[in-house]
Amino acid sequence: MDLRADHFSLFGLNRGFRLDLSDLDSRYRDIQAQVHPDRFANAGEAERRMSMQWATHANEAYQTLKKPLERAKYLLHLGGHDIQAENNTAMPADFLMDQMEWREAVMDARHGGDHHELEHLHNRLRGDINTRYQELGELLDGSGDFALATDRVRRLMFLEKLLHEIDDALASLEE
Repeated sequence: MDLRADHFSLFGLNRGFRLDLSDLDSRYRDIQAQVHPDRFANAGEAERRMSMQWATHANEAYQTLKKPLERAKYLLHLGGHDIQAENNTAMPADFLMDQMEWREAVMDARHGGDHHELEHLHNRLRGDINTRYQELGELLDGSGDFALATDRVRRLMFLEKLLHEIDDALASLEE
C-alpha cells in the first residue's frame, strides 16, 4: 500500500464525484480489517507505527469521500483547482439575497419556537442542496467544467452551513 496514493486509488475506485457509497463502505471495512492497529498489537514498533499511519490515512480518505461536499473539494484539489474559500467570499448578489432571506426565516422560526416551520425550511433546503449536488456531479464527471464546479462548491459551502444552522435551531427547540 502506498501512503501517497490519492483517496480514490486507496479504495480502488475510479476518480469521480458519483460514488456508490455502499461500495465505498465495504472497501473501507476491508482496508480497516487489514490495517487496524489491533491486528498489529504483538508486532514490532515499526509495523505498529505503519499500521497506525495506514489506519489514519484510510479514515481520512473515507471521511473525505463519503461526504459529497468534501469529495467535490478533493476532486477539485486533485484537478489543480483552488476553491479559495478563505480569501474569496464574493458571491452574486441574488445568491447573497437568498441567503439573507433564508437566515431571516430561520431566525424568525427559531425565535417563534416554530418547529414545523424549521422542519419545512430544512426539507426545502435539503431538496435544493440535493439538486445542486446532482448538477455538481454532471460538472465534475460529465462536462469536466471545473471552473463552474468550483463556483458551485463555494455556493454549496454556504448552503451546507445554513442547513447546519437550521439543524441547530431544531435541536435547540427539542431541549
